[in-house]
Amino acid sequence: MDSPIVKVDDKYVPLYRIVWASDVPHFCGEPDCMHEGDYEIRLDVDDSLWTNAIERDEVVQALTRWCSDPRGEERGEEPGW
Repeated sequence: MDSPIVKVDDKYVPLYRIVWASDVPHFCGEPDCMHEGDYEIRLDVDDSLWTNAIERDEVVQALTRWCSDPRGEERGEEPGW
């Protein structure tokens, strides 16, 4: 992995701060909602970022790479213990 930091909207966020990313766009029905149709990236300490589907997918891909096994066990290789 190149960097444990991902760009969401105009912010660079360390991956370890991300708790989850929404799979469906936000819909609350409130007439003054500013995030209708956006995807929520939930951060630790009760904080969220809002983004579009493309950036949400990039966050999920970065988290998948960051959390994957660097020793290759996911590819079926034997652990070298």
